[in-house]
Amino acid sequence: MASRADQLASNLSLAKFSQATDLKKRLWFTLGALIVFRFLSFVPLPGVDPTALSQLYKQTNGGILDIFNTFSGGSLSRMSLIALGVMPYITASIVVQLAASLSPQLAAIKKEGESGRKKLNQYTRYGTVGLTAVQGYFIAVGLESFGAQSGVQAVVDPGYLFRVAAVISLIGGTMFLMWLGEQITSRGIGNGVSLIIMAGIVAQLPVTLSNLFKSSSTGAISGLVIFLVIVLGFGLIAFICFMERAQRRVLIQYPKRQTRQGLMQADRSHLPLKVNTAGVIPPIFASSLLLMPLTVSQFAGQTVAGESRLGDFVLTLNQYLSHGSPVYMALYGLGIVFFCFFYTAVVFNPEETADNLKRNGGFIPGIRPGKNTENYLDYVLTRITVIGAAYLAFICLVPEFVIARAGIPFYLGGTSLLIVVNVTVDTVTQIQSHLLAHQYGDLIKKAKLKGRLR
Repeated sequence: MASRADQLASNLSLAKFSQATDLKKRLWFTLGALIVFRFLSFVPLPGVDPTALSQLYKQTNGGILDIFNTFSGGSLSRMSLIALGVMPYITASIVVQLAASLSPQLAAIKKEGESGRKKLNQYTRYGTVGLTAVQGYFIAVGLESFGAQSGVQAVVDPGYLFRVAAVISLIGGTMFLMWLGEQITSRGIGNGVSLIIMAGIVAQLPVTLSNLFKSSSTGAISGLVIFLVIVLGFGLIAFICFMERAQRRVLIQYPKRQTRQGLMQADRSHLPLKVNTAGVIPPIFASSLLLMPLTVSQFAGQTVAGESRLGDFVLTLNQYLSHGSPVYMALYGLGIVFFCFFYTAVVFNPEETADNLKRNGGFIPGIRPGKNTENYLDYVLTRITVIGAAYLAFICLVPEFVIARAGIPFYLGGTSLLIVVNVTVDTVTQIQSHLLAHQYGDLIKKAKLKGRLR
């Protein structure tokens, strides 16, 4: 039987949307922030020739940079101020979270509450600046030699002045995106960083589809392959929606309570454990960890000679970790599985949940409160996380395999679909929560008015 909250949520109408002024402000702020993000993606780095760069970038289509370009909304192909996107920030947050789980000092800071969270966020910002500086320098050096073999110069005036200006510009662009994502989270709707990544993917969707149909018209790809790819895409979207709503409901029993009206019956509730507790974080984390060294090696490969040891190493690394290669697929899949278990352990703490249940008098039927409840929750969570990790790996790797084997000249894999569907569902859920809170507020006001009339 549906609860009162579920019944009220099902009766929500768009008529209430016009009355929710706070929700409209949040939506307008989110839309404005995403428009600013898209404008910045067209502002090139100082000293870069956009026309020559677009010609040179077409020669590298199908490489690992296409993934980065998709996540950044085409900013990397235009070499804009936000060419690196929010990937350095995500990588820095991974490093800080891993360090907090391994280092006793950082673990103690994490347990300090709000002040500890602010300290860890500050460390993440410092790490973002460092990672962006390293990637920005190699990108600047690679741009100077980019197109040397074809006789096209992407940089107008190469030299140390250009490198310093490029690094400072890229750091400023990434830090601004990080700040913009935090503002969307606090003043807008949804998770800001995830929305920025989704906006970049959606912005590249028309270009991706047009390239796909152009390949069909030229005969590079048959119409049957395109039809199968579209069917596979819709099938993956339906499968993602099904799995994201899948959960394991653990029965929670509460003892009978004495009230003024008499003895009430024992309450029953459910603890919902999602099959994919980690959400879209594992593919993003795995992608960012792979993309950071690969971006450096890809641009460094423009400057090193193939005869040197360093040149041979970089060229071999780019070859083995190319998009769709077995090594890349294996590392990507292992990264997804690892971060699925790691982030689930960060999000859900069985010990804390068992203590809260014991404190409130709740228990799982047949399981003793305390340590036994903690072990049972950890047992259940580990097994459903195995299913969740397998689901994420399947969604992200199968399209990669199909695209690589079919020779489709674009990147719109399962990771992109997973991000778009998850962020869309999360944003719609938050909008429904705001509408539900507004509707509850109206009911409370009406109840107060009736009480005064009496």
